[in-house]
Amino acid sequence: MSQSQNISRAGSQAKADGPQEFFTGHVRIEPLSPPDGDINASTAYVTFEPGARSAWHTHPRGQRLIVTAGIGLTQEWGKPVQEIHPGDVVSCPPGVKHWHGASATAAMTHIAVTGSDEHGKNVTWMEKVSDEQYGAASSGVAPSQETATALLSAKQQAIPRIAAFAAMGDMARLNASLNEGLEAGLSISECKEVLVQLYAYAGFPRSLNALGELLKVVQARKQRGITDAPGGDPSHAIPVGDALLAKGTANQTQLSGSPVAGPLFDFAPVINQFLRTHLFGDIFERDNLDWQSRELATVGALAALSGVEAQLRAHMGISLRVGLSGEQLREVAQLLGARVDAAAGARANDALAQVQAATSESQ
Repeated sequence: MSQSQNISRAGSQAKADGPQEFFTGHVRIEPLSPPDGDINASTAYVTFEPGARSAWHTHPRGQRLIVTAGIGLTQEWGKPVQEIHPGDVVSCPPGVKHWHGASATAAMTHIAVTGSDEHGKNVTWMEKVSDEQYGAASSGVAPSQETATALLSAKQQAIPRIAAFAAMGDMARLNASLNEGLEAGLSISECKEVLVQLYAYAGFPRSLNALGELLKVVQARKQRGITDAPGGDPSHAIPVGDALLAKGTANQTQLSGSPVAGPLFDFAPVINQFLRTHLFGDIFERDNLDWQSRELATVGALAALSGVEAQLRAHMGISLRVGLSGEQLREVAQLLGARVDAAAGARANDALAQVQAATSESQ
């Protein structure tokens, strides 16, 4: 038995596709730890793309699933399907026949903790869940219309986590999240844009360190034979001088819902000039990352930092104005709480609730 702690660094384990013999659709498995003499259970991150699911199966020593992102489905043989969300824990006793996977419209990621018997066996696979069984299960869930049509994609789920870990300066977890984001389809250019934009919210040191980590990730993936989409540059030249100030002011007004003014900007007008030229001009004019993605990054970064709740509330409002739904932003809060930090999730949830309450009162 081990006499000291052992740390397996985030992203150090190779991912693999779920075998088509046992899964339907695209499933990615990232082993975290094998069973050993101390703890006779294995752990893994498992991501199901929309519509993907496991075959029917049982576990000789049971299993616990901890949902970390998205919306999933699970069903015990002979019982109704149940919808599962980030933070939910599914405890499956030994020998219970069941399946689990993503909903038809959203990906789902969970941590699987699976016990092994004295022979090292941890699962008995059975027949696949048919399209008819899955379709009936999906139709029986009946999520709200907003949930059914406005869920975050796997790429969108990755962005706030990347921004949060970069703002926190947590390079190990940033490394893992960048790998996950690239696996989910983010281009190298999109990752760069997220981390460059971060300077406006967490400072140049955090932004530079995060970009350095992205460089390491891209180089390591190349060495493993992985070719990531490079992405593109902005479709147009960024204006300069007075034209940049004018464009940045227009962007700021559109995103904020009205011209930005007030005692603080009267007291220090240069800060609003910098906001308009550098943030809403130089950065938000770069259309190789859309405004929804930029706001997901901003919310993730601000939620990870304490003492900036006013700015977080402002960007929750902007997020709603650029077309993100309340349900999507609640998913961001759940995702941050489950995969980043409980306090970050709570800050995001509180900010969204306050913005929505203020909006309701003004109507």
